[in-house]
Amino acid sequence: MYVSSRLYSAIMIRTLSASARTVFLVRQAKSVQLVGRHRHSGSYDVVVVGGGIVGLASARELILRHPTLSFALLEKEKELSMHQSGHNSGVIHSGIYYTPGSLKAQLCVRGATLAYDYCQKKNIPFKRCGKLIVATEREEIPRLKALYERGMKNKVRDLTIVDARGIREREPFCKGIMALDSPYTGIVDWRRVALRYGKDFEEAGGTVTTEFEAADITAMRESSVRSSEGLKYPIAIRSSKGDEVHCRYVLTCGGLYSDRLSQISGCSPEPRIVPFRGDYLVLKPEKRYLVRGNIYPVPDPRFPFLGVHFTPRMDGSVWLGPNAVLAFKREGYELFDLNIRDLTDALSFRGLQRLVLKNISYGLGEMYRGVFIGSQVKILQKYIPELSLSDVVRGPSGVRAQALDVDGNLVDDFVFDGGVGEVGSRVLHVRNAPSPAATSSLAIAEMIANEVESRFSL
Repeated sequence: MYVSSRLYSAIMIRTLSASARTVFLVRQAKSVQLVGRHRHSGSYDVVVVGGGIVGLASARELILRHPTLSFALLEKEKELSMHQSGHNSGVIHSGIYYTPGSLKAQLCVRGATLAYDYCQKKNIPFKRCGKLIVATEREEIPRLKALYERGMKNKVRDLTIVDARGIREREPFCKGIMALDSPYTGIVDWRRVALRYGKDFEEAGGTVTTEFEAADITAMRESSVRSSEGLKYPIAIRSSKGDEVHCRYVLTCGGLYSDRLSQISGCSPEPRIVPFRGDYLVLKPEKRYLVRGNIYPVPDPRFPFLGVHFTPRMDGSVWLGPNAVLAFKREGYELFDLNIRDLTDALSFRGLQRLVLKNISYGLGEMYRGVFIGSQVKILQKYIPELSLSDVVRGPSGVRAQALDVDGNLVDDFVFDGGVGEVGSRVLHVRNAPSPAATSSLAIAEMIANEVESRFSL
């Protein structure tokens, strides 16, 4: 459990004696300086902005490498890991899909190994339940075999091709003519993992501050604080509530807001983040026997997203989906969630306009299936014919931070961004950490820490 600095103060005040309470309050007052109209709530060597799984893993990696430096992590929500890290399918991917030799492939394969080792060490429950990528039509077989070759080049563990009989042995209710069997694929509660990263960070001496929404990242003004302080900690991060943190260097891992964090520090607005909502269906408890492990379709290169699949969860439930539709709010998990700024930003972006034009029939189909779930069940029945509309209910949704370039291309690999000048030279933005960022999180953290050390000469 994470305790904000304000809650910590309240607990201490209630538990201390009257005399000790006075001393504590005096010390607290001394630790918070008023800088103009901003409350100065701390100075650190490195501040990480963003309390999702990538930010937490990176903060953890950095403080373990540099225990003599001071670190803080800022998160705008009341709790950590509330968005993408807590709204995902929970799969530990093995690295099959990605271009051989790409950073994405390397990080996923290494990340999966690190994730299993970490969960075992920290007693975090997981299941290595496997995955089948199933071809239901003969025209899919060449793509399936090409995917197998890709997985082998990526050194995915224990990957094999199985026939219809092999499919039935692994998934008795699944229909297919050929499949890739990936027994190394697993499931875990990624939010639980992310929170454990945060606990590691705090136990190593890091400071976690929640309800701190970074609204501005600027260079310190000489008149606003003592000159020695300004020289040592030249960057000010100001929150929307008027709090202020000073630091030497900043790392942002903003997920759905990574482009806006870049802009407020004077860096490039592109690639732009466009939010896509994915809506899941859930199998009724009495029908969970239909699915043992993950069942995925063979990816269709004509379409930008993977397609619906069957995913068992750590709580025993089974999720089906998701679709992929434009979200009208960056953190809009419900159908009618709307934020005018978010929607205007998305619709006015030429990159999204071009993506829509290239995939208009696909996009309309996704919207239709999101409203009329029977059409989504019909696709799922290709894999589990016994499935019926009465077997499912509407489930949770997640929002994916999809980075797009101005030509309408999905940015499919990791993007770092910095700048020049007083602020830009001291800030590193993680602009895009695409799926499977959770699986790859510990490997991504190693890469980010290397980049931070290189850029800032830590």
